[in-house]
Amino acid sequence: MVYTLVVHLHAKEGADVEQKIRSTLTEASQAYSQDKETISWFVMQDAKDPRAWCIVERYEQESSLKEHQANPYYKTFAPGIGPLLDQPFKLLRFNELDSSKPNKVE
Repeated sequence: MVYTLVVHLHAKEGADVEQKIRSTLTEASQAYSQDKETISWFVMQDAKDPRAWCIVERYEQESSLKEHQANPYYKTFAPGIGPLLDQPFKLLRFNELDSSKPNKVE
């Protein structure tokens, strides 16, 4: 079963803040995507609100977070991005449904 985290971030105002968040999230994606049990680590910027960001982290299982948290980048990510946000980030946790098998709704 795939374990997924969805994180919503909202930045402070300013083009310099936007660029710093873009750089930080890109760097984080590159670092975390290398972790053994990470399936994918995507970052997105809202199409209408350039201050709104979303991270979608997909792991093989919930216990994969141990490896994610052991990544050296983990200790610097939150302290680095936190001051750029105008509100605390929102973290949502999901277990993905397996849609690979045929299913018929009656």
